[in-house]
Amino acid sequence: MKITVLMGGVSSERNVSLASGLRIVEALRSRGHDVTAFDPARGVISREIEQDLAASAVGTEPPSLEALAETTGGSFLPALERLPEISGAEVVFLALHGGQGEDGTLQALLDMAHVRYTGSGHLASALAMDKDLSKKLFQTAGVKTAAWLMAPVSLDEVDRALGFPVVVKPSKQGSTVGLTVVKQPEQLQAAIDEAWRYDDEVMIERFIAGRELTVGVLGGRVTPVGEIKPVHEIYDYECKYTAGMATEEFPAQLTAEQSIRVQEQAGAAFRSLKLKGCARIDFRMSTSDDADENGEFYCLEANTLPGMTELSLIPQGAAAMGMSFPDLCEEIVRLAQA
Repeated sequence: MKITVLMGGVSSERNVSLASGLRIVEALRSRGHDVTAFDPARGVISREIEQDLAASAVGTEPPSLEALAETTGGSFLPALERLPEISGAEVVFLALHGGQGEDGTLQALLDMAHVRYTGSGHLASALAMDKDLSKKLFQTAGVKTAAWLMAPVSLDEVDRALGFPVVVKPSKQGSTVGLTVVKQPEQLQAAIDEAWRYDDEVMIERFIAGRELTVGVLGGRVTPVGEIKPVHEIYDYECKYTAGMATEEFPAQLTAEQSIRVQEQAGAAFRSLKLKGCARIDFRMSTSDDADENGEFYCLEANTLPGMTELSLIPQGAAAMGMSFPDLCEEIVRLAQA
């Protein structure tokens, strides 16, 4: 099959996207597919450049916005649908994280060009990327999520409605880019300013002390629940993409009832956003001293184009159900054709 893998792009998750995309390219080629690696910001990635990129690390921090603009020119190539690498592909495999690659912009262009691609459509992608809207839809579907406010808000409003600590993050961003855990009121404004560097909307969310869990959804199937144990207080950018900074357990050490409950919540979240293909739904399991809250699952977000690096969670969840990485990639392609 002729497949083009889109990776890179112009978001702050560019490095992660390249790492995911190169691994997908290798896996699909190992199954005999004719695969082209393509960066929407720069064009076709040659085999030589593939090797150079594969030898470089994701890094412990996302690239700066200034560095991205210098490296990529700051925008996608125009008229993607007229490029033979796109129009001539039987399936376009999206390995773009964040920004216009994941927020529905690219999906809308591909829809208009009648190009088949992996993952969710433009509306679902946009809904999932917008954490404010997605949390409202979670609530409607009966999926519990942490209380939140949207900036601008006063310190008193945050204290009354949420208390401290809180999580401050861009509303439309991934990989914990621009995210800060704020423990003291005097730290709040600096955290909001940092988040505003990456988005025009900022969310302030009640911090849920507890266990970090994740559930993959592959078509209509849920993968085994995974638990992430980061070295840092939260599963931040460095912990996600640096070997040794987090340990993952698949399946997580939960009771059968707990596993079923959080998997059901993941499926409900997936359906509430009208997602398709492969997605990852992230949760916190509360370890509060409050008996009514302890053990409750809180949905954090849905990731429509989750990471596919060697350290990423979706491949680990698939492996826990006996699916190799090449098998996973081929299944995602199959779902795009369904």
